[in-house]
Amino acid sequence: MFMFKHKKRSFWKKGAAFCLLTSMLLVSACSSGQGDSGQPQYPTRQIEGIVPFGAGGGTDLVARAIATVAEKQLGQSINITNKPGATGTVGTKYVFDKEADGHSLLFAAENPTVYGVLQLSERSFEEFYPVHIMGRGLAAITVNESSKYKTMTDLMNDVKANPADIKMGTTGPGGLSYMVTAMISQSENVEFNMVPFDGEGPIVTALLGNHIDVSIVSLSKAIENAKGGKVRVLAVVNDAKVEELPDVPAITDELPAMSKYMPWGPFYGVWVKKEAPDYVKQTLEKTFAEASKDADYQALLKNLAIIPMGISGEEAEKFWREQQSISAWLLQDAGAAKVSPETLNIPKKQ
Repeated sequence: MFMFKHKKRSFWKKGAAFCLLTSMLLVSACSSGQGDSGQPQYPTRQIEGIVPFGAGGGTDLVARAIATVAEKQLGQSINITNKPGATGTVGTKYVFDKEADGHSLLFAAENPTVYGVLQLSERSFEEFYPVHIMGRGLAAITVNESSKYKTMTDLMNDVKANPADIKMGTTGPGGLSYMVTAMISQSENVEFNMVPFDGEGPIVTALLGNHIDVSIVSLSKAIENAKGGKVRVLAVVNDAKVEELPDVPAITDELPAMSKYMPWGPFYGVWVKKEAPDYVKQTLEKTFAEASKDADYQALLKNLAIIPMGISGEEAEKFWREQQSISAWLLQDAGAAKVSPETLNIPKKQ
């Protein structure tokens, strides 16, 4: 009798211990970040958003606007930090060196597409997954309001008559103004006197002071100064007119040979390391797609003259690779590339 009771008591003790262990495992599973779908919870802490350029620029403004909306949906804040330097390579490498867990995001423009041919960095978009490309910016051929150039025809006639004499303000190889100047030079077989500046701000200052003859600046900056009666926009670097400047022709209307490069322009996107788990990529894609519908964010894009895109994944990769093809081979043809695009397996757009 004693032995029976002992065995029975032992049985109940083992059963209680099993239930306790099972409960502990369930609690542990829940606390480890498992969501309702069985996937690990994400995000679990504040997300660091890196803008590899200075504060106040187009990339910075777009990043902060969409991050403000996206963080509300994610349930964690997105702390935007500027890490400028070396054409964006400093910030890009910073994100690359972080864990691929989705808690470090890169808010970048188009610059990494040419890091390879310019030998600026070993890191480029190849190492990142395009979560969301927000939009594509436009550029404008701009002169001082008092300039003798009233149209693109006036400018091109003078450039052809005076090779390497017309002063074109640029930001150096890979920059917006340099790339568009290379397009014009290649398509029209002309040569400008390239005058380098540290950024768009100094270029506009030089343009307003008549220290240079012409330059290519972002459309939003051109519109801002055109409305103030300070500059004249000769053409928009696009394959169609834009509603913001209805009387200004598209560059392809003035220079048809430029069609092979269009559409082209600066673009803005958010990226995560390529090795990030699929559930992280999917969560980010869905979040930023929803955030892009925000009315205030869309108003900002319009104010900056940015064409909304809202693409991700394979579609986004196809887009940036096409842009890379145009830019990389332009630099090669202009003699500015340090490594041939062919060596980097970058095909030439036909």
